[in-house]
Amino acid sequence: MSQTQDLAFFHLLAKQGSLAATAREMGVTPPAISKRLAALESRLGIRLVNRTTRSMSLTAEGELYYSHAARILAQIDEVEQMISSNRGTPKGLIRVNASLGFGRRYIGPALAAFYGKYPEVEVQLEISDHPLDLATHGFDLGIRFGALPDASFHARKIASNRRLLCASPLYLEKHGTPEKLADLQQHNCIFIRQNESPYGVWSFTNGGRTQNIKVRGALGCNDGEVALNWALEGHGILLRAEWDIARYVRSGRLRLLLEDETPTRADVYAVYPQQLNLSARVRSLIDFLIERFERIDHLDLDEHEAAHG
Repeated sequence: MSQTQDLAFFHLLAKQGSLAATAREMGVTPPAISKRLAALESRLGIRLVNRTTRSMSLTAEGELYYSHAARILAQIDEVEQMISSNRGTPKGLIRVNASLGFGRRYIGPALAAFYGKYPEVEVQLEISDHPLDLATHGFDLGIRFGALPDASFHARKIASNRRLLCASPLYLEKHGTPEKLADLQQHNCIFIRQNESPYGVWSFTNGGRTQNIKVRGALGCNDGEVALNWALEGHGILLRAEWDIARYVRSGRLRLLLEDETPTRADVYAVYPQQLNLSARVRSLIDFLIERFERIDHLDLDEHEAAHG
């Protein structure tokens, strides 16, 4: 094994925190990891890890080796990124975090298409119901909706995303159609619990002013697909991303409500930690997503109004 490979191996072992986890990540058996660690310690003539049957911890020398390994590997990666930037061909690992619904329906297929175009990249996607901290979890890119208050990250908009009020004809026939925002307080509204947004409050922007409407409802979920199905089944009014409801509005299974009102937008952003040079592979992926999501499912509200007016 080369010294660089030893550095990469020990860096992974320290990050994973156990022989078993490292074995799973590398696709080998725990005894193989133990044997490789013993060979590394023998070559260096020093113990790097304190091992018991249940846990492992780094020795003082192991901590020193790990910190220098992380720095050296980052420098190697930076040099390779600079070279690949000049070559213009994305290669190497990209780790991406995205939300459940959008990650499953859009980001997953997009990453597969990106890999199809650039087969030298390796992509790992982790979808989660809450955004994960990019730096802590080692992500290169996060897909986020709406306002981005954290100044420690750069962001590029990859898709426009209006949110729209809608309900099924079943619900409207039974409970009536709201004519103004205040009417929403008399209706059963379906909530989607996401991130840290206030529960039971819907925001609308009119003339640069934000109006918060406190609404009520018996049904709430942290998964947009479940909430959408509840709306389709006639259980209430839903505030949902345009890309998620467009096909149902066209088919008539959902009707848009209060179309003169403007719910606050939730545009989609690719966010990444601030750094001097963004790698060619991550930059290429962002460009790819922007181009791909120009064709994301949008409603032409003027056409829709003419067709249903």
